[in-house]
Parts: sequence; structure tokens; C-alpha cells
Amino acid sequence: MSGESAIRMRVWLPYESEAEARRRLGELPDGIEIDIFNGGEPPASVDEVEFYVDPYLSTDRAAWERLATMPRLKVVQTLTAGFEHIQRYVPDGVTLCNAAGLHDASTAELAIALSLAVGRRLDEYARNQTTGDWQFGWGNSLADKRVTIIGYGHIGQAIERRLTGFEVGSITRVARSARTETNADGHPVPVQAIDDLPSILPDTDVLILIIPATPQTEKLIDAAALALLPDGAQLINVGRGKLVDTDALLAEAETGRITAGLDVTDPEPLPVDHRLWTTPGVLISPHVGGASSAFQPRADALTADQLRRYAAGDSLKNVIIKEEAMA
Repeated sequence: MSGESAIRMRVWLPYESEAEARRRLGELPDGIEIDIFNGGEPPASVDEVEFYVDPYLSTDRAAWERLATMPRLKVVQTLTAGFEHIQRYVPDGVTLCNAAGLHDASTAELAIALSLAVGRRLDEYARNQTTGDWQFGWGNSLADKRVTIIGYGHIGQAIERRLTGFEVGSITRVARSARTETNADGHPVPVQAIDDLPSILPDTDVLILIIPATPQTEKLIDAAALALLPDGAQLINVGRGKLVDTDALLAEAETGRITAGLDVTDPEPLPVDHRLWTTPGVLISPHVGGASSAFQPRADALTADQLRRYAAGDSLKNVIIKEEAMA
């Protein structure tokens, strides 16, 4: 694309109307032609669309399968950090971009909230409030706890920044491979390899999961891993449900040895009669890590920036390359 005067670009955006899209995205280059797609019946411009923004938390497999029928499609943009749900539907030669960074604040807040709520038994007290039951109980504070964060990308680092105000005893960072990163204070910090978990877990009081689900990470936290955690440990999962062996977690939680705060589960949605719902010490939120007032303004800003970059022929943000996706 040589310039704005030559732009004739059809995009599908997940808003209620074109007027709403343009109001929220701000000034866009001339020539961008917007169709609205928020799931369901597609616009008539299947043969023309170049840039497709997948609706947030979409489960529309028919829409994903339709990507292969779009002859001019060049870019698929998700509004989630995870992309495993749509990746295999993206045709060869089409660029896939995720929303890394979009959910940092919301998901990091929820991770801390789940840890505090489970530790301080706020779920129990909320239930007691419905019956007026004044039941005193001791809780577990984040203060002095040894915290391990598995996943040290954007959200993992955002979680660490929020933990620093809670006087935790230590923070251990874990990622796919060992490296040195710079933390929020500008200091170099070690990141340990996921292969080191057997030596890390016995010294972990609070285990926070925020890594993608891949064949390599499925059931990463299995019966053997859970058994390595000390008595009274807490598991917080704001990553993907498949990271945890649900049956193994139930076996530990039902004894009271381990507590858990889960924003994601396996299976998901969790069936109404699943034992996790009624297991003491387990608090469940319905995959709402990114669903806060912080989400939409950031989603709008990312979408607008990506459209401007594409129209100008500039490099896009958050491009998923095959090697990264398989790692």
C-alpha cells in the first residue's frame, strides 16, 4: 500500500454499528470500509475483507472455518492473549496477531483478588452473610508467602508488580527457558526454566499459573506436581484450564491440603454438577480475567493502532510466528 489515497480496505470489526466503531476507534485513514461482525450471520463482503478482528471470547467455529473462504484476507487479530483456539483455522500466508498486553491490568488484578479471597476465606464469609452467621476464622495472608509465577510474559510481570505491595516473602519466576529479565524496579532478575519445577514447587506457598496452553504445558500441574507443594499451598490459575489435571486437583483439595482460586477450568464451562463447584477451599470465577472496565479502552486502542499500521504498510504488533506458537 503506497499511501492513504490508494487505500481501499475492507475490515470486519466486532462492534454494534459502524458509527460506534468509528467513534471508539478515533480517526482512521481514508478508504477503510467497515463491516460489523460480532458472530452469527456474516456480512456479504466475504470476498473482500482483508482485516478480520475476532470478537472477544468468541467460540464461533463456523466463523473461524470461514476464514479459509476469504480470498483477500491478510490479517486476523484476536482480542485475547491466547490464540490456540483460532490458530489452526488461519490460512497459510495470513498474519495472526494476538492481544498481548491488552489484559495485563485486568488479569493481574484478578490473580491477586483470587489469592486474597481464597486465603482470607472471603468466599466463606460471603456465604455466611446470606444467613447472618458470624463465624470467626483464621486466614492466610499473602504477607511472607513464597510465591511462584509460572509464565513471565506481560501478565506475569504485571502480577509481580502488584505483589510487591503485599510484603510477600519471595517471588520465583518461571518460564519455558531460563533467562534474565528486568523487573518493574529496573533490576535484573532470574527467570528459571519450567524444567526446574520439581525443585521449585516444594518451596512454593502460592503458585500462580499464567502460561499458554500448548501440548507441552497440558496438565503441567498434575498429581506429581501437586504432591510437591507443601501443605496449605494455594493454586491460582488465570492461564488456561488444561494446565491443571482437574482430577488430581480435586483429590488434593477435597482433603483440604491445597486450596485453589480458578478463573479457568477443565472442562470449561464447568458443568453444573461438577465436584469443583462444591469443594471447600476452591473459589471459581467464570473466565473473567480480562473482563473489566480496563479492557474495552485498551481493545479499542490496539485495534485502531493495528488498522493504522496495516493501512500505512507498517509492521503490526503482536505477530504470532510459527516457532513461538509451537514453543
